Amino acid sequence: MTISKNDKIPQVTFTTMTANGPEGVDSDSFFKGRKVALFSVPGAYTPTCSAKHLPSYIEKAADLKAKGIDEIACTAVNDAFVMGAWAKASGAEGKVTMLADGNGSFAKAVGLEMDGSKFGLGTRGQRFSMIVNDGVIEELNIEAPGDYKVSSAEHMLEQL
Repeated sequence: MTISKNDKIPQVTFTTMTANGPEGVDSDSFFKGRKVALFSVPGAYTPTCSAKHLPSYIEKAADLKAKGIDEIACTAVNDAFVMGAWAKASGAEGKVTMLADGNGSFAKAVGLEMDGSKFGLGTRGQRFSMIVNDGVIEELNIEAPGDYKVSSAEHMLEQL
C-alpha cells in the first residue's frame, strides 16, 4: 500500500557517506523534530535526475530553507558510495543530504518502488517528493511514469 499524507514515515535505515565511510542513518532520528524536504529519484547519474531533479533542489536550497525547511534530502536505490560521488560531482554537498536506500527498503516500505528491469535498473524507487514534519508526511507528490513536474523544488516551494 502506498503511503499517504498524514502518515508517519516508516522506520528504516538509510546509509550516507561520511568522511569515515558509509554510516547508517535511522529514519526516526533523521526526521524527528524538524521539517524535511525529501525527494526520491530512480537513480543517481540518470538523465532527468542529474539534469533537472537534483539541480532544482540545489538551486532552490536557500529558498526552501527560507520557507521553513530545516533539511533537504535525496534518496535513491543506490549505494552510499554512488550517492556520495553524485553529491560531489553535482555540487550538492552542504545543500542536499544524500540518503542511500541501497536495498530499496524505504521505497518498498512507502509502497513507491518501481520495476526498472527493462532499462537494466532492477527494482528502484519512483520519482516523488514529500514534506515531512517531525516524521509525518504533510505533502506527497508522486510523479506519473516518465514525468518530472510535481516532485520538483519549484513545485514544493508553491506548497510551502
